Amino acid sequence: MSITITFVDQSGKPVAASAVPGDNLLRVGQAAGLPLEGTCEGQMACSTCHVIVAPEWFDRLPPAAEEEEDMLDFAAGARRTSRLSCQIELSPEMDGLTVTIPSASADARRM
Repeated sequence: MSITITFVDQSGKPVAASAVPGDNLLRVGQAAGLPLEGTCEGQMACSTCHVIVAPEWFDRLPPAAEEEEDMLDFAAGARRTSRLSCQIELSPEMDGLTVTIPSASADARRM
């Protein structure tokens, strides 16, 4: 089964990406060429994979752990619907999920 995720890049352009259940949102975004650095490789020690979840999807995702909430305090441009993409494991119910890459995002791997 394929899951379609729509990332909205910093310029507002939608970028569709395909995933399978069990994929990690960070890795899917990176594979799609988006500036999601993920410096800590999913260990919740940074906020370089910060995304803003579309409001209609936010409450449908599993809730963030306290550690994730703490790291989001350091994320540039964090909002109520912010999440760390490394902490979102995709499931079939997430088909159609839309997330936005914050305008302050930068991927040091590309600089």
